[in-house]
Amino acid sequence: MAPLAGCDPFGPDDPAPGPDPLAPLVDEALALAGAYRDAAAAHPALADRLAPIAETHAAHAAELARIARVTLPSASAAPASAAPAADPDTALAALRERETTARDTATRACVAAPAERAALLASVAAARATHLEALR
Repeated sequence: MAPLAGCDPFGPDDPAPGPDPLAPLVDEALALAGAYRDAAAAHPALADRLAPIAETHAAHAAELARIARVTLPSASAAPASAAPAADPDTALAALRERETTARDTATRACVAAPAERAALLASVAAARATHLEALR
C-alpha cells in the first residue's frame, strides 16, 4: 500500500518556498521611484512636485523589502527606466498611467494578503491613489 501524498513522514522534504509575493511590489516601487526621479531631472519645474513622490516610493520599497526579506539592489544595480517624455504634460500623463497600474497592483495584493501584511499594502495602495491626485 502506497502512502498518501503529503502524509509520508519519510518522504522528500517540502519544496523550497517560491519568491515572496511582495517581491514584485518591491520592484514596482523601485521602478516608480526611478521614473519620478528621471522625470524631475528632465523637467526641473516639476521637481518640487515629483521628488516627494519618488521618496515615498523608495520608502515603500524599503519597507516591503524588509517584510519580504529581500535585498534592495544598489542604486547602480537598479534597472534604468525609460527616458521621460520631452514634454512635461506627456511625462505627467505617463506617470499617471504607471501610478494607476501600481495602485491597482497594490490593491489586489492587499486583498490577497494575510492580515499581518494587509495594513502595509493598504497604505501603499492609498499613497498611490493620492499620488494620482498630486499628478493632476
